[in-house]
Amino acid sequence: MRIALAFSCFFRLLFGKKLPAAAAAYLPDDAKALPPGDDKPVAKPADKPRPKDVEKPVEKPVEKPRKSDAVAQREGALALLGLLQREGRLVDFLRESLDGHGDADIGAAARDVHRGCKKALDQVFALEAVMPGAEDDKVTVPKGFDPAEVRLIGEAKGEPPFAGTMRHHGWRATSATLPTLADGVDRAIIAPAEVEV
Repeated sequence: MRIALAFSCFFRLLFGKKLPAAAAAYLPDDAKALPPGDDKPVAKPADKPRPKDVEKPVEKPVEKPRKSDAVAQREGALALLGLLQREGRLVDFLRESLDGHGDADIGAAARDVHRGCKKALDQVFALEAVMPGAEDDKVTVPKGFDPAEVRLIGEAKGEPPFAGTMRHHGWRATSATLPTLADGVDRAIIAPAEVEV
């Protein structure tokens, strides 16, 4: 009965209608009385006295609400960006204007960013080439190939198999292990501000 009443209250509130009078029976005693609705009032069920020899039921632990996929994906992406910033200062490098810096300075900075970001990437992902071989190798794309794995560049005429030159071998992640995300941490903070005192 209470489930039906809960649904009724939800939809009435959703569409701007008054709550049924039966909902007043479940309000705390000090709450303001609801105006009468269309439904007949239902008396609040009385608590049944418990026999002394009956044990209280064990309360189930409250389960944490599961995060939606969109929230989990957002937090995972922000955590990965934070890792790339922490290990390779990627955000600093990309947000810095390179105008006015010499090629030697940019090259030295890029070397440090490369080293740190590679370390972060290796911590999180195991990667392998989609297509074996080196750039500029002659390859054959077989019939029934997966367009998600192989992108044809140029004009492909006729039916596969296609013969061509490999311009990039592609990457496939064979595993991904993002760090465990602790509750209560603001994922939008990619890197904290640093103040020397």
